[in-house]
This record gives sequence, structure tokens and C-alpha cells, in this order.
Amino acid sequence: MQTEEQFETTITARNGWLDINFRELWKYRDLMLLFVRRNFVALYKQTILGPAWAIIQPLLTTVVFTVIFGNLAGLSAKGTPAFVFFMSGTVAWGYFAGCLTQTANTFIGNVGILGKVYFPRLVMPISTVLTNMIPFLIQGIMFSAFLGYYWYKGAVSPNIYMLMAPVFIVHMALLGLGCGVIISALTIKYRDLAMLVGFGIQLWMYGTPVAYDINIVPAKYKGLYMLNPMTPIINGFRHAFLGIGEMNWHYYGISWLVTVVIFTLGVMMFSRVEKTFMDTI
Repeated sequence: MQTEEQFETTITARNGWLDINFRELWKYRDLMLLFVRRNFVALYKQTILGPAWAIIQPLLTTVVFTVIFGNLAGLSAKGTPAFVFFMSGTVAWGYFAGCLTQTANTFIGNVGILGKVYFPRLVMPISTVLTNMIPFLIQGIMFSAFLGYYWYKGAVSPNIYMLMAPVFIVHMALLGLGCGVIISALTIKYRDLAMLVGFGIQLWMYGTPVAYDINIVPAKYKGLYMLNPMTPIINGFRHAFLGIGEMNWHYYGISWLVTVVIFTLGVMMFSRVEKTFMDTI
């Protein structure tokens, strides 16, 4: 005799500021992957070159940086090929900036979906971070090809810290996600912030050693400069793959501390706002 399958539904109140149901997020992993697919397809929809733009954009940016900041201004690291120096910063920064700018648009850009059906709202910003991982991996393959060439020529010296690449990636993802969801929560009431995101990212980039060597920063300002959480990440990335500079564990630890604080604050604000954002929008 066939018995009917029994289901049990548990409804619990969510009152905490930091209330993340990881089990629920895991249950919606298939939806998360669908959002990743949707985001990636939409990113290159109706473009002639499609995903090739993931290579073309950082490649052209690297060429411009090499000519202007490397050859003309002489801001690249001494003894390291300017091209691969700037590409390392461009690829790493591009992933962080993509995570931040796109998660910052979570509520405003998806109001049509969020207002119709329930699912954990954190699924959307997390899927955005995962979507950005796809072009980042494509760019990583391109960077590895150039790195291999310069390594063969003896111009760069990758070291054991390359094994920390996944840590650097997770670090950038959490920092970008944290900053993005903070802005997303604030833009519900203050739409002006959405206009400032692109400009703010550009200013932040010039405050990070992406387009220049950190050694040009005066010693009296370097301590303050290193408090920028992205600076130790970019420096660590370049030290690992190019063998330049050093891995400053003190400031890298501070960077992680700042990242955890920003991420926690972002999730708190996001969790608080997601309950009432439809009334405000």
C-alpha cells in the first residue's frame, strides 16, 4: 500500500540584526545557480563578441596603463615588466569592483522579482559575486599565459604564496559583497548613492596600488595608506605571482578585520531592510 509523503513546514520569526539562515541559503542553491546563469547571459546578451569582452576589457586597460602610467609616468615596479605588473592589478581590481558595483544594485535592479516571490534575499547578491567569478577565471587564464611567458624569460619570480590565491579571491569577494549590500540597503532611501558608486569605485582604485607601484607613496603616509583594505590584497597578489614587494602580514590581518566588520555590517543592514524595502520602493 502506497503511503503519502509527509512534509513539515516550520515558520520562525526573524528578529535579529544578524540573522542568516545558512541552511535555507543552501536549500536555494539551485535558484542561486539559475541567477548566476541569468546574470551571465544578460551580461553579454546582444553583443557581437560575447564573453570575449572578459578578455578584451582588462587587456585594453592594461595596454593603456602600460603606455601612460608605465612608459610615460614610470609608475610601475622597477625590474618588473610593466605589462604584467599592470595586468595583475587590473584583473584583481576588476573582480572586486564588479562584485561591489553589481551587488549595490540588488534591490533597485531586481524589484520586479523580489516583489513577487519569496526566497532568501541574500541569494541575489551572492549569485552576483559568483557570476563575476566566471569572467575573473577567464581573465585569470589570460594572466597565467602572460605570467608563464615572463616567468620563462626570467622577468618575474612567482613563489609559494601563489597557493594563497583562493584566499585573496574570497577576501575580495567578501569585501565587495559587504560594501555592495551596504550601498544596496542605503540606496532604497537615498537614490543619489547609486549615482556615486561608479565615481567612488574610480576614486578608490586610484587610492589603491593598481596603476602604480606602492613604493612611490611617501613613507610618512604609507601606514595610513595600507589601511585601505584592498591595498594589502593587491600587494599580496603581486608578491605571490610576480615576486615583487613583500607579504605584510600585519596589514593583511588588518585588512581581513576591516573586511569582516564591513561584511557583518552589510549583512545586518541588508537583513533589516529586506523586510520593508517594498514599502519604501
